[in-house]
Amino acid sequence: MSRRAESTRTTRETDISIRLEIDGTGSTEVTTGIPFFDHMLDQLGRHGGFDLAVTARGDLEIDAHHTVEDTGILLGRAFAEALGDKAGVRRFASVTVPLDEAAVQAVVDLSGRPFLHYEVDTPGQKILGDPPFDPQLCEEFWRAFVTSAGVTLHLVSQRGVNTHHLIEASFKAVARALRDAVRVEGSGVPSTKGTL
Repeated sequence: MSRRAESTRTTRETDISIRLEIDGTGSTEVTTGIPFFDHMLDQLGRHGGFDLAVTARGDLEIDAHHTVEDTGILLGRAFAEALGDKAGVRRFASVTVPLDEAAVQAVVDLSGRPFLHYEVDTPGQKILGDPPFDPQLCEEFWRAFVTSAGVTLHLVSQRGVNTHHLIEASFKAVARALRDAVRVEGSGVPSTKGTL
């Protein structure tokens, strides 16, 4: 059984399409108009082992917020659809990923209950690019993702001073935790309730 989904979402602020294959090879094609965000979504696909294609057009002349948040909403929706009833998945996973001086831990539960604990403190400066990327948007992205995906995610920086390193380590950590959590190792739904 193939675990894949395609989804589109059009609003007055954004027009986004996503194609996701959970059991992929880490192949990515990402174009959002925000180079640093493209780089982070690429890390998510590659380190998650997902095939991920994202095309987003948003009102970047106003701000990157709508594009980043709406991409999180749609990616979460595609993730939930691709997982289906979650039969046989490992469900829980935790990993800490370093990037030079930074280390970030991601703890995941494919619980069906959306929750985000976000504790990745960055120095606050925007990451240079055209347009520049505001690191505060990462929390908005993950909140949108977990809400649509029905995932519990705790994301905590253990140490680090470089904003780029902290954010990249966080995306890689979530990718690796999701890769482990979605691994099929049985046949039943891993819950006493019989559903997730």
